[in-house]
Amino acid sequence: MERKLIYKILLILGVVGVCTFYTFPLDKRINLGLDLQGGMHLLMKVDTSHLEGQAKLDACDRAVEVIRNRIDAFGVRETSIQKQGEDEIIIQLPGVTDRERAIDLIGKTAMLEFKVVANDPEKLKAAIAGAIPEGFELKNTLDENEPLLLEKQAVLVGDALTNAEVRFDQSQFNEPIVSLKFNAAGSKKFAEITAANVGKRLAIVLDGKIQSAPRIREAIPSGEAIITGRFDSQTAQDLALVLRIGALPAPMHIEEERTVGPLLGQDSINKGVKASVIGLSFVLLFMAVYYLLSGLIADVALLLNLLMITGGLGLLPCIFPGISATLTLPGIAGIALSLGMAVDANVLINERIREELHAGKALRNAIKLGYDRAFTAIFDSHLTNLIAAFLLFQFGTGPIRGFAVTLTIGIVSSLFTSIVVTHTILEVLLNVGIVKSLPMLHMLKETKMDFISKRKIFYTLSLAITIIGLTSFIMKGHKGYGIDFSGGQLQEYSFKTAPKIDAIRQVLKDLNLGEATIQQFKENPRVVLIRTTQNKSTQLSAKLKEIYPNDDVQMLKIEHVGPIAGQHLKHKALLAIAWSMIGILIYIAFRFKHFEFALAGVIALLHDVLVALGFLSLTGRQIDLLSVTAFLTIAGYSISDTIVVYDRVRENARLNRKLNLKELINLSVNQTLSRTIITTGVTLLTVLAIFLYGGDVLSNFSFALLIGFFCGAYSTVFIASPLVLAWSRKAVK
Repeated sequence: MERKLIYKILLILGVVGVCTFYTFPLDKRINLGLDLQGGMHLLMKVDTSHLEGQAKLDACDRAVEVIRNRIDAFGVRETSIQKQGEDEIIIQLPGVTDRERAIDLIGKTAMLEFKVVANDPEKLKAAIAGAIPEGFELKNTLDENEPLLLEKQAVLVGDALTNAEVRFDQSQFNEPIVSLKFNAAGSKKFAEITAANVGKRLAIVLDGKIQSAPRIREAIPSGEAIITGRFDSQTAQDLALVLRIGALPAPMHIEEERTVGPLLGQDSINKGVKASVIGLSFVLLFMAVYYLLSGLIADVALLLNLLMITGGLGLLPCIFPGISATLTLPGIAGIALSLGMAVDANVLINERIREELHAGKALRNAIKLGYDRAFTAIFDSHLTNLIAAFLLFQFGTGPIRGFAVTLTIGIVSSLFTSIVVTHTILEVLLNVGIVKSLPMLHMLKETKMDFISKRKIFYTLSLAITIIGLTSFIMKGHKGYGIDFSGGQLQEYSFKTAPKIDAIRQVLKDLNLGEATIQQFKENPRVVLIRTTQNKSTQLSAKLKEIYPNDDVQMLKIEHVGPIAGQHLKHKALLAIAWSMIGILIYIAFRFKHFEFALAGVIALLHDVLVALGFLSLTGRQIDLLSVTAFLTIAGYSISDTIVVYDRVRENARLNRKLNLKELINLSVNQTLSRTIITTGVTLLTVLAIFLYGGDVLSNFSFALLIGFFCGAYSTVFIASPLVLAWSRKAVK
């Protein structure tokens, strides 16, 4: 056996070993994203409008520190807290189910103030009538809704605290209270305040709300105080926690929230796994049946490709500590595209080997020539997608970046498995004498159709479909977008029995949410989707549980996106798409030395994306971040398909110098048509499995892929190739 072949075998075994090590145990190496396992994603905005100078610059960093300490005490594992920009913080809490408690714990400013209550009934009466004296403010107590007139200036604030803990008031039937202890300076100050105000009430104010206002009976030199408020044990514990850790440096509000309940997360995993297994089984079975031994070898490569992707995700944090090994729905989309490219590469190689065998080449030579001649197209298509993935990571938001990360790993593994692994296996089998022929089924004979002459018909058809779809989308306005881009709130609930829509609509009206839209799924009427413009999820959940008792209602997911965040997400999505298109355009123009090739390829993929967008709109589906991920997947698939034809045009131009450009394009399209049909058919089977078995979460995504992948094959033959001819009459060199 040649030394070079031995080195390749050792390299493959080494890669398999490393990937296996960083894959298993799977649940320890790779985290599931919140969209799969459930949990909360929050984008918090720090309000620094009241701060100036250095305090404004340090506020966000201090807020990150305080939030991290609160969450650590809350007991959530594998959290992610990151600063974004100057005044935003991204928080991810896997597995959190108590949404209201988590939001309250994270967002509570915990600004503790002690304020003296005015002891003059006449002043209080005047204040209630609207004549609030200067230097005072009117507030109500939380527990009894009693109006009190407070001095605006706090006599003591929370930075003097050293501890806060929960105790139980024996005189009030063991009611939880929060006990406060001050430092030396605070104790002295508290003693002076209580001594000077005996007989008056001292209001304990947290985040601008009076928690309690006990009357001062005597001076308190011990430096201890208590907060009462009819707490339950959990609320008292949380209050003590935030006071103990310290106040946020500035108020914060939720700009974006995505909460996925454990039921929906587990359902997504179950259905996703089922769809993936069915889809992958289709691919493996087809390759084995159609290409026989070569197909079985390709199947080994595809399975190794999956192992390399999971191993790459597991290895990622070791190489780049700032990037976590997290698998999300967009990440699965990246895997789907890379596996589609791997299938395409193996089909391309096998079809090339078949051509060489048909031309009378000896088996060993046919295999070598097949790999050599397929390499350029495989390399160009993979590198084009790699450039696009890099630009998507640079300019995209979280979901798009997740797509880019898994796509990058998938592209590298696809190149390695399709070029190195399969070739090495064939070489070993040839050397040991096991393989003496390489039979394959051949149902699709080479055609001699004149595709170019029919170009005007297909231009008209494509233009009509695109215009109809875009018109539908534009006419819908903001209703055509999901809340990712238009803002608003989305809530999904599961009921034990299918609820009546009229009853839910009445609940929404009672909460002044008459503008809300309600969607009940025909295939599963127990699930109801409610979209509102206001953030009243807590009130709505409580009201539904009141009407449907006995745990009949379960929250599946809540998504909230503020208008600023929606515009930001839309801008970043468009920017990511635009830059990836520019990257593709530049590379193809450079690689094929003709700008016409690049422009035609980009127009073809834009055509595919716009047709998919149009079909989503025409079928009543909204455009969200997962749809954008689908569009990016379509673009990658489309350009890969087009590059295969371009590469064959370039090759034929060298071999058939007497042919004009129209003849070259027709010849190349016909020669690659069987590969286009096989790859598209196999890929569509996989996507169809996701569409049929992947559940509601993946419905829009898989539907867009079905349309887009079909269009990818269509546009390669009927759009990109004819456009090259229309824009260039030069010889191809």
